[in-house]
Amino acid sequence: MPFPILQFGTSRFLQAHFDLFVDQGFVEGAGQGRIAVVQTTSSPDSARRLAFFAAGKPYAVRVRGLEGEKLIDTQLSVGSIGHGVDANANWAEVERLFVEEARWIVSNTGDRGYELDEADAVDAAVPRCFPAKLAKLLYARFRAGGAPLTLFPCELIEENGDKLRALVLQVARRWRLGDPFERWLEEECLWINSLVDRIVSEPLEPAGAVAEPYALWAVGEKYGLVMPCAHPDIVVTDDLERYVRLKLFILNLGHTYLAEGWAARGGDPKALTRGLLADPAIRDDLEDLYEREVQPVFDALGLGPAARDYRASVMTRFRNPFLDHWLTDIHRNHVAKKQRRFGGLIALAHQYGVAIAQPRLTAALAE
Repeated sequence: MPFPILQFGTSRFLQAHFDLFVDQGFVEGAGQGRIAVVQTTSSPDSARRLAFFAAGKPYAVRVRGLEGEKLIDTQLSVGSIGHGVDANANWAEVERLFVEEARWIVSNTGDRGYELDEADAVDAAVPRCFPAKLAKLLYARFRAGGAPLTLFPCELIEENGDKLRALVLQVARRWRLGDPFERWLEEECLWINSLVDRIVSEPLEPAGAVAEPYALWAVGEKYGLVMPCAHPDIVVTDDLERYVRLKLFILNLGHTYLAEGWAARGGDPKALTRGLLADPAIRDDLEDLYEREVQPVFDALGLGPAARDYRASVMTRFRNPFLDHWLTDIHRNHVAKKQRRFGGLIALAHQYGVAIAQPRLTAALAE
């Protein structure tokens, strides 16, 4: 059986998001075993999952949480992954799959996945960084006369498709792989910007995950795009920025605001998001922040109703009784997150001439 989808990354997030979508709506029919997963790190956890994927067995995704006030607790069986390959141990097989079978490339390579490594070279057996691995594989496909590919980076980076394309082109130019290859990369392959949104709270063993009911994959429309799957939680849109702003300035901003208050109160290491929201004073303060300092900006953007609907879903997600979302995790890289989320919203308000006071966001940035 061919593997038209080649996935870089073994993360539990992809297992409960993209891989689940393929299982439930593969565009070419039954999704059973149509994804080959490539491990690019030396993580023992990833190696355990890869061994399971290589056996082609289905795994479980347990969906737990609230939809409105309805309690959801159900288990799904996902069988879309049929192969697993370690890039460091079997690069030849990764290259064969990439050149001969792949139509779609999906990635979720972690926080440092887009960093380049100057030590990577075109004649290296296995490049270290992900953009260099892609450059080497794409060059092999190009030289073999293979058709252009569609690439779906799922890393939490704005304009992830555009940025990954630029990095791969940078590697190709440094390696002097030639203008025809560069044109093929830039003009014929499709690099798709997208936004993923689902909280996946914990892994299951040997593979699988626990996830909240809410899920979204917002995919930027592009001429010639053929999706690998169809699913109710996938939106193909020519206004991806709408979804980016909703997530960044409501969900992400809310998390960071809760973390700001948590740290100011002493930072209890056992605190969970749902525990904070059980306190009426904290919950009301967050709702008031949304109403006074966030909502008017979305109203000015013409996204008022969408923002109110998304806010309601976010507050429900924050109260998920099954979700252990630790404030210690949310607080990581807190200063940078404040700049991006609080500072970004304040700048957006100025850009659109929204004359409102944003005292809590401004005060938090000053800390």
